[in-house]
Amino acid sequence: MASPTLPDELLSRLDLPAFAPGSVWLVGAGPGDPGLLSMLALHGLRHADSIVYDALVDERVLLLARPEAERIYAGKRGGKPSPKQPDISDRLIRLARGGQRVLRLKGGDPFVFGRGGEEALALVAAGVPFRVVPGISSGIGGLAYAGIPVTSGGEDAAGAVALVTGHASNGEVPDGIDWTALARGAPTLVLYMALKHLEAIAARLLAAGRAADEPVALVSRAATAAQRVLETTLGRAAADAAAAGIEPPAIIVVGPAVRQRRVLDWLTGAADPEDSAG
Repeated sequence: MASPTLPDELLSRLDLPAFAPGSVWLVGAGPGDPGLLSMLALHGLRHADSIVYDALVDERVLLLARPEAERIYAGKRGGKPSPKQPDISDRLIRLARGGQRVLRLKGGDPFVFGRGGEEALALVAAGVPFRVVPGISSGIGGLAYAGIPVTSGGEDAAGAVALVTGHASNGEVPDGIDWTALARGAPTLVLYMALKHLEAIAARLLAAGRAADEPVALVSRAATAAQRVLETTLGRAAADAAAAGIEPPAIIVVGPAVRQRRVLDWLTGAADPEDSAG
């Protein structure tokens, strides 16, 4: 399918930075909906020679690129054969050293559990110039599509929000996290890549003093046409997720912000103003 005609002259009015040959742009595509792509990300797509993209990038985003741009899949999915991170970084370096304008396209934000920092460090070590183009993280934008404000107002206001990975590089629950301190330190917890280990993570949070009846929401395939939201409690989250067949990618939020969904579920039209807490 050919790339559609786009108002490139409109982008030129924004005085956006040049995409220099031999450089790499680390670009966030947002949580799913291609309409959430930034203007700077679109500008990069319109000038890239090579696009190295992840599994969670909507195919419609790729249609915004120049037709002659090389598209290189570098997606990593749990339990499936995937390219190794050092190999991806090496490929970015090789493409840039070959004079290409390389766009590394990631779901969400490249610096929020996206391995973008690791790739940037590799580029620095190789002497390859780069630019970071932030995207909307699924832990913020994806939850907004589920009607869950992570810093909700009113009596459920969250003075602190913790973004947490539930999946270490070795595939296990991260050992470097002080789960007790985390459980006590932030009223709202946003868990990335935690579905596989939800039972173990919930057990650690419960042992640290979080209540079994604390509200939890699981948002699968956030900000896409396939989005599913399961509301449950911390004590039942793992069992309910398995029974409902919730699939990754999923973002999980623990805390009182989940209660706001009954009022703010704008996407499905199920919002009920009578449930508003004021």
